[in-house]
Amino acid sequence: MGGIDNIIKVSILKIGFIGITTLIEAILDERASRNDIAVFSVSSGSKMDEKGIKIVEEISSALETDLFLLVSPNASLPGPKAFAERLASRKPTILISDAPAKKIIDEIKGKLGYLIIEADPLIGVRKEFLDPVEMAIFNSDVIKVLAVTGVIRVLHSEIDRVILELSSNGHARLPSLVITKDVTMTSSGFSNPYAKAKAMASYETARHAAILASEGAYREKNRERYLILVAAAHELLRDAARVADEARELEKGNDSVSRIIHEADGSQREKKRLIDDFPR
Repeated sequence: MGGIDNIIKVSILKIGFIGITTLIEAILDERASRNDIAVFSVSSGSKMDEKGIKIVEEISSALETDLFLLVSPNASLPGPKAFAERLASRKPTILISDAPAKKIIDEIKGKLGYLIIEADPLIGVRKEFLDPVEMAIFNSDVIKVLAVTGVIRVLHSEIDRVILELSSNGHARLPSLVITKDVTMTSSGFSNPYAKAKAMASYETARHAAILASEGAYREKNRERYLILVAAAHELLRDAARVADEARELEKGNDSVSRIIHEADGSQREKKRLIDDFPR
């Protein structure tokens, strides 16, 4: 890949929070050992208002970059969508968002890349329910589901491919991918069929948690009912994380956990058995 003489500069811009927001930088350089990329992040925090987007955009204009990654919940909203299109007019841009962003695929196709995660669920945003501790627990469960079921693997593999193409050719084919349960099953790395089944169950459970959370957060007006709905969504996600953990434990029991690392030049090495070294 690019090496120290051809570093690809990646700017990660975050508007609001979904589960993947927290670790998006780390999945590209898990041991801080890559010398083919330079990664910088700018965040608006939890808010997604025009003021926050404007400040993030102003900061991003000062960054020297080869690739923008825009991470946002519900990128079909006017603010994030317009921001993504403005970024794409400057440099190659990949939008990373959750299921509601599927509504704008036809509008953004050909303008920018996208990686849409169906099982990065909406959090239960009700004042009487969601405190900082509940928020942190929910997102830790999301991260486990995304990691075990193969979403993390899909994300870093697609972004790595774009980085390699930019480094080699100066241009890249940007991804156009909705990450469904079928996509994750080809990327989870599981060899045990029961582990695969559990991972699929975990992914689908997380996807359905978003449906409950959306009903409780935005559509239901009865206070008692909406609190039960958002709490149920969080319980459902907790089950998704538990089943994901069981899937990985099955693979560990077989000594067949797939590990794919980034080398210093950005290339990848894979192994299955714990005590084995990575092949060269």
